[in-house]
Amino acid sequence: MNACTNDARLAWMALILSPGMGAIRSWRTMQRLGDAASLLTLPLTELEGLGLPAAAAQFVADGRALAAAEDEARKAEEAGVSFLTPEDAAYPERLRQIYDPPAVLWLRGDPAILNLPGIAVVGTRHPSAYGQGMAELLARDLAARGLVIQSGMARGIDTAAHKGALAAGGKTVAVWGTGVDVIYPKENKKLAEEILLKGGAIVSEFPLGTFPAPQNFPVRNRIISGMSVGVLVVEAGEYSGTRVTARCALEQGRDIYAVPGNVTNKNAWGPNTLIRQGARLTATWEDIWEDLPSDVRAQLTAGDESSPGGTASLFPENTAGMGEQERQVLSALAMDSAVQLDELIEKLEGSMGAAEIFAALFELELAGQVRQLPGKNYVRVMV
Repeated sequence: MNACTNDARLAWMALILSPGMGAIRSWRTMQRLGDAASLLTLPLTELEGLGLPAAAAQFVADGRALAAAEDEARKAEEAGVSFLTPEDAAYPERLRQIYDPPAVLWLRGDPAILNLPGIAVVGTRHPSAYGQGMAELLARDLAARGLVIQSGMARGIDTAAHKGALAAGGKTVAVWGTGVDVIYPKENKKLAEEILLKGGAIVSEFPLGTFPAPQNFPVRNRIISGMSVGVLVVEAGEYSGTRVTARCALEQGRDIYAVPGNVTNKNAWGPNTLIRQGARLTATWEDIWEDLPSDVRAQLTAGDESSPGGTASLFPENTAGMGEQERQVLSALAMDSAVQLDELIEKLEGSMGAAEIFAALFELELAGQVRQLPGKNYVRVMV
């Protein structure tokens, strides 16, 4: 590519906004052309000679494409949004390596983290307490060691992964299937704000104002996997969109990691099948860390004389300073399934009264050891 100019960036934007032009066709057009900026000055016959569909060639030739690009750039600036094209040094280098990299990436947040080593964490929108806990735990532990956590900010596993990264004080990137000005799902508005506040980024290949459409999300999954050095699958059903991400990762030459699940849980089908097909069985952050390429580990530990320490445990215990009643209640709860309050009271009947159980649950929630789910169901938090 030639040195980046504003005309070249607008040319990429103009091309992708033209009818019938997707990422692959846009990249091939620019490769044939050699000089992106010159696209805006070509006559109709030469544009058609580049292989542009008739509607797209006409759209560019009569100036409508440039006008659309300038309008989009103006809207982006007004909304505090930037955009990256392959002409920009900040464009994610790993994305350049995939078969169909985005022609334009709309961005909110820090573009610098898009080129840092990252792990994609993906899974079902309807996780079990175990799946949600594992996604949050692994994302937190990996982010604490410098890896950027990448996901799609969907409900379920994606949300848990982003929250885990933020809890560790790490960085996270959300790849959306909407415009970066259209929050989806709406309940994640606060999460999106926190991602940006803490130095993360939100990216999309869809123009501003693009609302959620089912076909957008499988398309964006290749970006999640493409920016990563590896993809971690936590829970996913047989027909989950996570399969698309895993397939993209395999095609892109990315490593696949999977958290094994209970075979009676339909969402264990995805990770268990991937493990059977050769994915790395993952129970702790160490399983991923030890598998990273040596150059990636060197980059993560550069300037840090201490290597990541501590022995990871799938079932950590943290009962220091905990009272006996809190210990009893904690031992009666599980990480992989919720216990209903009435069932908990019945289980502890004879050793503790209801009032003591309520008090212990309150203290455990404050300490972050227990989480209350809808319907007065309680589950241990993986800490």
